[in-house]
Parts: sequence; C-alpha cells; structure tokens
Amino acid sequence: MAKDSYLVGLVGSGIGPSLSPALHEREADRQGLRLLYRLLDIDTLGLPPQAVGDLVRSARTLGFDGLNVTHPCKQLVIEHLDALAPQAEALGAVNTVVFEDGRAVGHNTDVTGFAASFARGLPDAPLERVVQLGAGGAGAAVAHATLTLGAERVTVVDALPERAAALAESLARHFGAGRAAAAAPDALAELLRRADGIVHATPTGMAAHPGLPLPAELLHPGLWVAEVVYRPLETELLRTARARGCATLDGGGMAVFQAVDAFRLFTGREPDSARMLADIAELAGGAVGAGK
Repeated sequence: MAKDSYLVGLVGSGIGPSLSPALHEREADRQGLRLLYRLLDIDTLGLPPQAVGDLVRSARTLGFDGLNVTHPCKQLVIEHLDALAPQAEALGAVNTVVFEDGRAVGHNTDVTGFAASFARGLPDAPLERVVQLGAGGAGAAVAHATLTLGAERVTVVDALPERAAALAESLARHFGAGRAAAAAPDALAELLRRADGIVHATPTGMAAHPGLPLPAELLHPGLWVAEVVYRPLETELLRTARARGCATLDGGGMAVFQAVDAFRLFTGREPDSARMLADIAELAGGAVGAGK
C-alpha cells in the first residue's frame, strides 16, 4: 500500500535560503500527501562536512525516507551508503539518498536536472567548446550533462588543479578521449576567447558566497553563460554577463528538475514540473530559465 506521509531533509552548508523545502512540500500538498522537509545545516549544527555519515545514520534511525545532499557533502557521503545508482557511481557524487529496505542508496538527479533545464532555456546554444568553472560534486554532474547534451569538448577549470584533472580524466574515460580537458585558472582568458559558453558550478554567487567567479572583462557577447547557483536566482555573474551581451541561463531550472526527479525517488509519485517551475519563480522572485 502506498504511503501518504514522508519525512525527508537536506544536508549541506549554508542551506538556510534553500527553496527545496517549499518545492517538495508544495507539490506534496497538491498531491494529497503529507511531506515534511527538514534542513540539516552543518554550519548551524556546528559539524564538519565529514559528519555527513553521522547525519545519514541518524536520519535513517529516526525514520527519514530520504535526504538531499548538497555542497560540500556530495562526494563525502558516498562511503557511508550501501549502494549507488549507476549515474551516481559514474559521477562519484550523490545529491539524493533514499532509505529503502534498511539500505541507504545514493542517486544523482543533478545530471538530468541540468540537462532538462539547459534544453529548455538555451535550446539552440552552440556546444563545440565549453568551459566549466568548478570540479566539485555539482561540477561533475553538470559536466556529464553538458557532454550528454552533445558538447564536443568541455574544459574544466578549478582552483584545485588536481581536482580539475581528476574530473577531466573521469569524463574522458566515460565519453572518450578528447572530449574533456583540465586547465589552470590563469588560462581562462585564452580559453574564453575561443569558447562558445561557460557553465558555472562553484558556490560563488550564492547568498553565503557573493561575488564573481571570474574577471568581468573576460565575458563577451559570443558566450552563453549557464549558472548552477539558484539562490539568488539573479547572481552577480548573470547580471554582469547579460550586461556584456551574453545569453544566460539561471540555476532555477536545474533546481526544479533535480527536485522533480528527487520527489519521484522519495515518494514514487509523478510530480508536475510545470507547477514546480511556477513555484520557484514565485519563491525566488523572477521567471526561471528564460535564456535571455
């Protein structure tokens, strides 16, 4: 018999502004379900990122049905799970944990979330040469998504060169030699002169990490800019990129479509993505993913 009551949560750092609770709870209400979505902020709890394993164990013991996982725990959580879905295993990053039959199973809905958002918001964007900023958990997911969408080559730039190199190597193994490369931040100017677009996948621009992830003068009208950060919906990067003539995509669509897939995993019910897109536009104060 299908359940009609669910307890889920989000584990991460600085997640107070997250719209995930509202997205999940509103959709559950419309479907006649009781869903309670709790924030487990490691900053508020005074815990290090490595404590994610303790939080997963506690949540399972307390009867949670599942957890979303965000920065900086998407990779650290893996060793504390019983099994991984193929997508999460390929990525080495988890953003959704489902507790089923006494097991904790890791999934990644960021890949499908970003791909759906990009296809909706920047459907005609050229994908020959893409530069991605950030090689963390979100970075792994959106790089996979970008290559799945047909990008010929993704060059990963990260403040930690070894992390960029590891992601590029993993992508090349999965998608083929020559499809991915790593570069140092000081190569950005040259890379962006020849690139079609930028995918931004670092925390810079979030409410807790304001600012620009690259010098504004590197942006030019020949680039599209896709953002992963969605709170605020209008980041400094998007504002600056639009002012410099770039087509842009905010992070709202990815937030919704990854939540759509997570909701399905948590409840077994089919959510309405159009309603959830309207929710995030209302909650975040602006139209989502218009690609302008």
